[in-house]
Amino acid sequence: MNSSKSNIKKQVSEPTLRRLPVYLYFLEKVREDGIINISAPTIGKNLKCDSTQVVKDLAVTGIKGKPRVGYNTYELIHALEDYLGFNRTNEAFLVGTGNLGSALMAYQENQSLGIKIIAAFDTNEKKIGTHVGNIHVLEYKKLFHLAERLNVKIGIITTPNEVAQDVAEDLMNCGVKAIWNFTATILDLPGKIIVQNTSLSTSVAVMLRRLNDSEKITN
Repeated sequence: MNSSKSNIKKQVSEPTLRRLPVYLYFLEKVREDGIINISAPTIGKNLKCDSTQVVKDLAVTGIKGKPRVGYNTYELIHALEDYLGFNRTNEAFLVGTGNLGSALMAYQENQSLGIKIIAAFDTNEKKIGTHVGNIHVLEYKKLFHLAERLNVKIGIITTPNEVAQDVAEDLMNCGVKAIWNFTATILDLPGKIIVQNTSLSTSVAVMLRRLNDSEKITN
């Protein structure tokens, strides 16, 4: 296995970035089965994707497979974790501790995604002072003081849609550089702020539309 010493930073497409965690999850399962080496065609067959695409995607990590041997599973997992930042702790604030926000906080208890929610904020007095796992829910106005002291760069928004823009601007003014937006609101922020939109309503709409189309074909 050869690892590129000069890791040239270049823009990687979003589809590739979306596939890398899928490869990682599959490889972790393979490792549990004791498989030391694995080929791109094997990965592609199991994940129902083209092996050429697998090779191109994995190349962004700097790892290359050997002819007739493939990739070393352990080295490839490490390379993917390093590239995705999953093996580093990136601290984050979460705003909005309703059902979705609470689910995200509970989810991180057993998952390692490179993001660690260290505090959550809400304006609901019934939520303030409670805990979800080890995460303390604080009064929203404490966000500003805590952000200045802890220098957190990631914000997660799971608020109602109508307040998402205001919250995003507050996070930006607190020094947050990247926002994971779970609302349906299209945030209007400067280009320097990284925004990742993960709208559940959008995903459900796509799924239902595809289901409806498939039923028309089969009927």
